[in-house]
Amino acid sequence: MEKLPKKLPKVFAQAPSPIDYPARRQALRWLGAGLLAPLLLEGCGGSVEIGTGSSSSTTSCSVVPSESSGSYPADGSNTNSTGSTINTLSESGIVRADIRSSFGTKTTTAAGIPLTVTITLVDTSCDVLSGYAIYLWHCDRDGQYSLYTSAIIDENYLRGVQATNSSGQVSFLTIFPGCTSSRMPHLCLEVYASTAKATSYANKLKTTQLAFPTSTLNEVYSTTYYASSAIHMASQSYSTDSAFSDGTSLQTLTMSGNATNGYTAAINLAISV
Repeated sequence: MEKLPKKLPKVFAQAPSPIDYPARRQALRWLGAGLLAPLLLEGCGGSVEIGTGSSSSTTSCSVVPSESSGSYPADGSNTNSTGSTINTLSESGIVRADIRSSFGTKTTTAAGIPLTVTITLVDTSCDVLSGYAIYLWHCDRDGQYSLYTSAIIDENYLRGVQATNSSGQVSFLTIFPGCTSSRMPHLCLEVYASTAKATSYANKLKTTQLAFPTSTLNEVYSTTYYASSAIHMASQSYSTDSAFSDGTSLQTLTMSGNATNGYTAAINLAISV
């Protein structure tokens, strides 16, 4: 197993900066993604070095909870309003880092505050997993989903697949999602053994969803462009959310940035392999 890089990887314009949260909310995450190695992870069965292959047999990283893929996965598991089975994973161009624009015959770019999401994938021994594929998707700033919502049913933006690198990381450049009338804001993702396997939901190893700190949501939704999200947020809460009511400690992104210049988000996710 390779050691994590000694220098922070360059991800788009900037890489995520860590923010300190209480240890009880960091059972899975270390502060940021791709920081100086080796790092100590606390709250995961003890303090261990991450990604060095030196963790003892008594230590483990908590597996991220499984969640529903929802109604808009476009992974071949359901149909949209036209009755057609939607599987964008089979399309050429889905493997990409910048998911803000549609690909193929469409070139429309989704508007919104820039967001860079870095995900580090680890196993239950806290060792990084390289060569795995992560499919990420979410709604636009108005709470609409490409390939499903009638207004943007012909678009396929805000969806993409990437393979984890030698540090177990992928980074997506996207926009901050809006808040719908029925759910707290979130990102959806599926994990596959490789990009070759990431062609249908039938091959997925894990499905989960990622949450945002409430303070960040309030900041983003106070801007003019996200006015409808502020209205929807007023009637939502994590305690009543269909996916997050049992807790978000292993699914909450570590955030930095602001609504003017954009945000970076980072999280460490453990899966059983």
